[in-house]
This record gives sequence, structure tokens and C-alpha cells, in this order.
Amino acid sequence: MTNPVDLATLKKLHRPGSRLLGIDPGTKTLGLALSDGSLLVATPWRTIRRKKFAADAAELAVIVQSHDVSGLVIGLPLNMDGSEGPRAQSVRAFIRNLAGKLDLPVALWDERLTSVAAERALLEADLSRKKRGERIDAVAASLILQGALDRMRSL
Repeated sequence: MTNPVDLATLKKLHRPGSRLLGIDPGTKTLGLALSDGSLLVATPWRTIRRKKFAADAAELAVIVQSHDVSGLVIGLPLNMDGSEGPRAQSVRAFIRNLAGKLDLPVALWDERLTSVAAERALLEADLSRKKRGERIDAVAASLILQGALDRMRSL
């Protein structure tokens, strides 16, 4: 799908037992999280070091296929006043490009402060700086996805 859908539509399009993939898109990495099949829990999964778009899209296509993913929740980095800046426009361009490679519904989730919350959670877990650096994007993706899952339950 080219245009992002709202969470109610994403919920309607969900195939029972399939998963959603949460993505925290950064300039250097894509943090990934997976839901369970009942859409209750988001789990931090892994981080993809970004290369060229074609390689990133191909890796995401393999993940979608191998983990029975029926939709994406992608973090939209809004400014604190709610406006969209260059980073949000970059995410929208990523979604437009991805639409030609993956035929999946995509919902956006406001990701303001998710990296701060992810860092705080990793600090509380007493992880070393190196381990935090390796996990922060996946944890941020899980916060994005969990927020969307929680909201979808109330729809």
C-alpha cells in the first residue's frame, strides 16, 4: 500500500495469527520489533544496519515472509510541536519506496521520545554502553509497536 492506513484499518486487515513488524527508521539503522500473533505484545528483535535502499527492502521482504508479517507500524519522528520536519519527510519517502517492494498495510505511530524511553529502560536494565548501543533501536521499535498495539485494542 502506498498511503499509510489508520490503526483501525490495520486491525481489520490483520490475518489471525500473523504478526506486525514495528520499525524505528533511523538514518543509519532500522530498529525492528515483532508482535505476537494475537497482537498483545511487542518484542524488541534486531537492528538492520542500513545500506542501499534495495538491500534494506530485500532484507525486510525476507523478514516479512519468514515471520508471517501482515502489516507494518513505522515510527514517525514528529517535532515536539507535532509538525513534520525533514526526518518525518524522510520516513514518508522510505514508506513510498517500500510500497513498491512490499504489499503490506503500513500505519504510522508518533515516535516522539521513544528513544529517550528506550535509553532509560536499558539504563535501568544496567546494560553496558556497548550493549545499549546495540539494542536501543530495537527497543525503540518495540515501544513504537507496543503503543500501536495498545491503541488497537481499544478500537
